[in-house]
Amino acid sequence: MTEPTCQIYLISPLDVSGDFPDRLARAIDAGEGLVTAFQFRVKGLDQHEAAALAEPLQAICAEREVAFIVNDDIALAKRLKADGVHLGQGDGDPAEAREDLGREAQIGVTCHASRHLALEAGEAGADYVAFGAFFPSTTKETEHRAELDLLEWWSEMVELPSVAIGGITPENCQPIVKAGADFIAVSGAVWNGDEVVAVKAFSEQIAAA
Repeated sequence: MTEPTCQIYLISPLDVSGDFPDRLARAIDAGEGLVTAFQFRVKGLDQHEAAALAEPLQAICAEREVAFIVNDDIALAKRLKADGVHLGQGDGDPAEAREDLGREAQIGVTCHASRHLALEAGEAGADYVAFGAFFPSTTKETEHRAELDLLEWWSEMVELPSVAIGGITPENCQPIVKAGADFIAVSGAVWNGDEVVAVKAFSEQIAAA
């Protein structure tokens, strides 16, 4: 049996206005099935504004069977009937999110470089854990640095899927794929240039890993 390939978990830029819905559709289509999750990550907006921006993006994801995950905000995820929520360490409890969002929701938890936090998240009912940053990121400040052996250990010991995050580009993603990450989370590497070219480059590198 061949191992399933690593998939792409796209994270939005902070500005999703203007032509961003078209860019999202192009990026997902360029992956030909490789982009399986999209995280809606906006800051400093009230729920009404955020919901208005989310609506076209959520529709694009639904048409393409891509999971639509809301970053940090259980209430917004519930309002949008999103496919799930991603929680940082200070953003709430996976068990509470499960109660609010239901059994089918995908709940992810940021675990930095910590096996302990990841195991705790799993016990609390998370559906996936995110490790990172693996490289310096242009998208957000990185306090924690994770090493490849964490991914290797996790993929051998635990069935829960892992997401690798932080400064990942087509040029540096292969070791992460080989170490056993189930998903690579990417943002700046896609949105800071031509999204179609970037996603195709990721596809080639993942396939070659």
